Amino acid sequence: MVPVSRRVLVTALLVVLVRILADPASSLAQNRSIILSTTTSTQDSGLLDVLVPRFEREAGIEVKVIAVGTGAALKMAASGNADVVLVHAPESERVYVESRDLVEGRLVMHNDFLIVGPSDDPAGVRQQRALPSVMRAIAAKSTFISRGDQSGTHSAELSLWTAAGINPATLNRREETGQGMGATLNVADQKRAYTLTDRGTYLAQRKRLTLVPLFQGDTSLRNVYHVYAVNPAKHPKAKLAEARQFIAFFVSPAIQQAIGAFKRDEYGESLFFPDALR
Repeated sequence: MVPVSRRVLVTALLVVLVRILADPASSLAQNRSIILSTTTSTQDSGLLDVLVPRFEREAGIEVKVIAVGTGAALKMAASGNADVVLVHAPESERVYVESRDLVEGRLVMHNDFLIVGPSDDPAGVRQQRALPSVMRAIAAKSTFISRGDQSGTHSAELSLWTAAGINPATLNRREETGQGMGATLNVADQKRAYTLTDRGTYLAQRKRLTLVPLFQGDTSLRNVYHVYAVNPAKHPKAKLAEARQFIAFFVSPAIQQAIGAFKRDEYGESLFFPDALR
């Protein structure tokens, strides 16, 4: 016979175990979690700080966020080290969609890129009427700070130099940080230099910066975000069911509304514009 003290202990442990297994929110009961690889702009803007906890509460799925440049985020997916990705480099994304590393993609939102720099604008960017002229003016007179991290923003920047007929490797005053958007903005601010930034991150950090928007509104500066599941047919460890829940959450009417409203009252303009319901 089991001694009374041991019997009580065993019974207590069984009760605890039953309660854990009966609790739908229990991580031990469901062991549900996903890895989200995403761009730094979704993190630096504060958007994920709002949406990820809400998803975790509503879905009962823990999310580990890895915020890196889009290039690195896509490589994580291609190596099977993520379950879902949220990125903003359509040309780069297409490669991974065609290789079937990414599936079930959905358009989520957009904002735009800005050329920001010192308020006294030593390169005369404000006087320019087209992006190629903007890039040539900066190259001729000032320092440009690049992320240099294979991110969506970095890819967009390289496209701007190409359109201007400039090889960025020949520019002595172009510096690469190899860091995310927030850090790159800080470096540009300290050096009184120019840089390309997404609107969301700039607005979220504007109070700490002296940099101001100097060129914006061109259609080629549109910045589009998609969400994808990692394909378990190629990467067996990828959690497709949970990834689908994450995607459905981000394109749902309530979350699309939340994206459009995110910090709009605080900054007087939207950081992101929802696109999934259009």
